[in-house]
Amino acid sequence: MNEPLPSRDLPPARPECTRRVLRATLRLLRQQRWAGVPEMPVGDGRRVDLMAVDPRGRILVVEVKSCLEDFRADGKWPAYGAWCDLFAFAVPDDFPRERLPQEVGVVISDGFEAVWWREPPERPLAPARRRALLLHFARSAAFRLGRLLDPPAEGGILPASQLSIR
Repeated sequence: MNEPLPSRDLPPARPECTRRVLRATLRLLRQQRWAGVPEMPVGDGRRVDLMAVDPRGRILVVEVKSCLEDFRADGKWPAYGAWCDLFAFAVPDDFPRERLPQEVGVVISDGFEAVWWREPPERPLAPARRRALLLHFARSAAFRLGRLLDPPAEGGILPASQLSIR
C-alpha cells in the first residue's frame, strides 16, 4: 500500500527535519565545490553533523539544529572550533536566527534548498592539525565508500579510539 507524501504545510518531526536540512545543506555545499561527509567523528570522541572540505583544503563543520530546543540542549558545539577552519549552524527557515551566536555562519533551509544567511568567519587551523584532519576525512570517506561495496559483518563506523587526530 502506498503511503501519502508528507505535506509541506505541516512541520516535519525533528529527526526528519534534521535529515532534510542536512541533505539541503550538503546540496548547497556541493554547488560551492565543498565535499561533505555527514556524521564525522573527531579526535575528542564527539561526532559532528557534517564536515566538508573545499578545493583549497579548508575544513568546515556544520551543526544541524532542527529547532530552538535542539540548539539549547547542545552545549558541545563550541568545542568543534578545534576541528575546523569555519563553523556554521544549519537550521530550518522558521528557526529564530537571532538566537544563534553572531560569531558563526548560518545556513537556512526549507528542507529542499539551502542558502547562506551568514558566512562563517575563517579561523585557520594549525598546519599539523589540518593535515591530520584532511587525512582523517579522506580515509573516513574512503572507508564509508568501501563499506557500500563490501559491508562488514557487524557494521558500524571506525571507532574514535582508532582515529589518529589530536
